[in-house]
Amino acid sequence: MPSSEYLDPTRQSSIGHCTFLAKHFPEWQGSTDCLTFRPFSHRVDQQYQNPPDWGFFGEMFMEQRKTKEIKRIVGIEPGSPGLHIFSKFRLPRLGLPLLGKILTLEGYEVRIYCQDVSRIDWDDVWRADLVLISSITSTAPEAYKIAEDLRNRDIPVVLGGSHVTFKPEEALEFADYVVRGEGEQTIVELVRWLRDGDHSNLSDIKGLSFRMDGKFHHNLSRPLLQDLDSLPYPDLSLIQGFDKTGVVPMITSRGCPFDCTFCSVTKMFGRRFRFCSGTKVIDEIENLRQEFPGKPFFFYDDNFTASPHRTRLLLREILRRRIPLQWAAQTRADVAKDEGLIALMKQAGCHRLFIGLESTNPETLKAYKKNQTVEEIEECLEVLHKHDISVHGMFVLGGDDDDLATISSTVRFALRKKIGTVQFIILTPLPGTDFYREMVSQGRLINEEWSEYDGHHVKFIPRKISAWRLQAATMPGAMVRFYSLWQCLRLLLKGERSFLARIYGRWYLWIWRRHNHRFLGSLRRSSRSKTSRTL
Repeated sequence: MPSSEYLDPTRQSSIGHCTFLAKHFPEWQGSTDCLTFRPFSHRVDQQYQNPPDWGFFGEMFMEQRKTKEIKRIVGIEPGSPGLHIFSKFRLPRLGLPLLGKILTLEGYEVRIYCQDVSRIDWDDVWRADLVLISSITSTAPEAYKIAEDLRNRDIPVVLGGSHVTFKPEEALEFADYVVRGEGEQTIVELVRWLRDGDHSNLSDIKGLSFRMDGKFHHNLSRPLLQDLDSLPYPDLSLIQGFDKTGVVPMITSRGCPFDCTFCSVTKMFGRRFRFCSGTKVIDEIENLRQEFPGKPFFFYDDNFTASPHRTRLLLREILRRRIPLQWAAQTRADVAKDEGLIALMKQAGCHRLFIGLESTNPETLKAYKKNQTVEEIEECLEVLHKHDISVHGMFVLGGDDDDLATISSTVRFALRKKIGTVQFIILTPLPGTDFYREMVSQGRLINEEWSEYDGHHVKFIPRKISAWRLQAATMPGAMVRFYSLWQCLRLLLKGERSFLARIYGRWYLWIWRRHNHRFLGSLRRSSRSKTSRTL
């Protein structure tokens, strides 16, 4: 039963109609707590599989619903079930710290737990009046497990993030609400609705999904926020244990004009770049440097150099203010077309770039809609080596034009071009992407074990090679070849700084194999099933 704190009919005068409802509807007879079902709870469906048609009185009840006193809000970012492609950094995403700051300004007490950063204090979580959970696809099962436990304790739960944006009905099996897309305004309106019991209709909150009377309700999508400067800075201090992390994350833009088939960014944030102003970015850098002195920065932007002109202005201001900054960022290979910009980036403290190289197969690059060529990738690597900027190359293997020879040549390319560190990622059909829809329509999905949708597990039937061959050739195959003991020793003898990263890569592979021996064995044994055949 829900706690008496928000079931007591005397707490809100707006529940004066409960006596009337108990008198006229048998369901309420003998009930001292008129909200045995809450409009914002999954228990509506549990207790009323075929709810009565209350007509006017039902509408009146919704207007006069019980409010919930909300003071303490907890945010949770679930951790991945095992090692994943960003495990080394263990950086929290910035959605919850931003929402936390907004809700703090609204007067709430907010704490955030990131399982990849520190352990969750469950006693603290269970004292919350509302819990927000942010999830990507690989962390969705853990998010659902947490949400279900909290809801069983009568703590309202809101789920958000990329996965539930595209799978809201799945998420509503475990949570009370789903915030789709950008949630800054949606969460404020929802919390006010829960807290104040205002007379607005829940259906008026854009970007919100919920379930009521056994039906799913998906409100109109909320338009993308155009003025990013209107948002406060994410408050990283709200994350418990963040001060022990080694890197400070930051984001200065949203959206991407490119539309790679395997990427959900454009579906989530649009195909138009939206930027924070230069003044806001530089001020945030200085604030974070004072709060977390001496730590390097990582820019989460999907393409930090999307606007070369803007990037130049930011870098020149960093130099003008003499900010001693060491930083890394994500970008595209075409950044190297402007060598002057690369030189300025190095001067302003850039030490590493994470670049989506994706493939050395021209046909695969076209199929991915990557809008880049192998020649541009080679030129990019040469320019970055020249300016002593380390490269972390990200390759996506398993396209319909890829075979074992493609994978082998990709590894040789990475070694020949002396890329510092790499990720050989298996093409993954993430919900919301064009690739996911294509795999579903063609019946090529192996399963929807979301915890394995992390870029390390084959989850679709390839065209030219079997699922097992793709798995074995990529993870661990390609990774083993690149992070071989011989490669580590060669770099050590040359005194190159990427030696330690290669050692970490070998340790990572050893741990990953231990964690995934059952998955690998199962995939191999399925050699006679649909997962092994090609199309």
